[in-house]
Amino acid sequence: MTDISPAALRGAVDLSALRNRPATPANQTDAAPTDAAAAATGALIRDITDETFGEVLELSRTVPVVIDLWAEWCGPCKQLSPILEKITQELAGRVVLAKVDVDANPQLAQGFRAQSIPMVVALVAGQPVPMFNGAVPEEQVRQVFDQLLQLAAQNGVTGSLSVGDEQPEEPAEEPPLPPLHAEAYAAIENGDYATAIRAYEKALAENPRDDEARAGLGQVRLLDRVQGLDLQEARAAAAAAPQDADAQFAVADLDIAGGHVEDAFGRLLDLFAVLGPDERTPVRERLVELFGLIGADDPRVISARTRLSSLLF
Repeated sequence: MTDISPAALRGAVDLSALRNRPATPANQTDAAPTDAAAAATGALIRDITDETFGEVLELSRTVPVVIDLWAEWCGPCKQLSPILEKITQELAGRVVLAKVDVDANPQLAQGFRAQSIPMVVALVAGQPVPMFNGAVPEEQVRQVFDQLLQLAAQNGVTGSLSVGDEQPEEPAEEPPLPPLHAEAYAAIENGDYATAIRAYEKALAENPRDDEARAGLGQVRLLDRVQGLDLQEARAAAAAAPQDADAQFAVADLDIAGGHVEDAFGRLLDLFAVLGPDERTPVRERLVELFGLIGADDPRVISARTRLSSLLF
């Protein structure tokens, strides 16, 4: 998740059906907190539904929102949720935690493609950012939260909630983006991925050390590749042709965009293992590109690189 820009993930998770749903009517409010601590918790940690999702979607434009998709029957969820709540409270308003019971809110579960739980994603500036699946150790959760805050700052989302206050503070003014980066972001917002790709490529030609342009280029290329793909059709095609690189690439791209990073790496490494020497290069190049999207320090990347090295040598 480290290098993934939320602006570049437009379309990776379909939230469009939930954007304009009506909020809970005014006469259906929760009971008032009994003290200041409860008020703060109510502001920073909240249960959301299919109907109230629009509230946190808008809130994410000024403070990052972490979405915890869980269910009452899910044992790992009960291990993870207290960790998420603890870290959210420690961050004192810099992050909001929104909890979604997937059984009670099927539209949100479908919108976030929650194939397994616990599943944790974030919203930054109204855009979804994959975080992780499964019960993750506290240390790793803290690392991912740190990465989320960095990502939010890069995208101008630097507000916070005051203790006991539902209204976010105004974010600090951010310096303007370099012209080519601004051109790329504007193109992404308009769905013009070809223009965004050209802008990032030009930025890299001017400055090969522009790591943000390099990351952005990889992200928008991914978005361009998954645009219009149907997950079920792609999986069926990949199952029918297990050694067809293009078919496996399509599913791996969709898995990365949906936050299923280990599945994507495993699929491509399995393909790499069965191909002949002359057919392996495109698979290795795609893996390296996806490693760059997720981040060199991510444990999933380290594990996949180790396996790739063992297959190469």
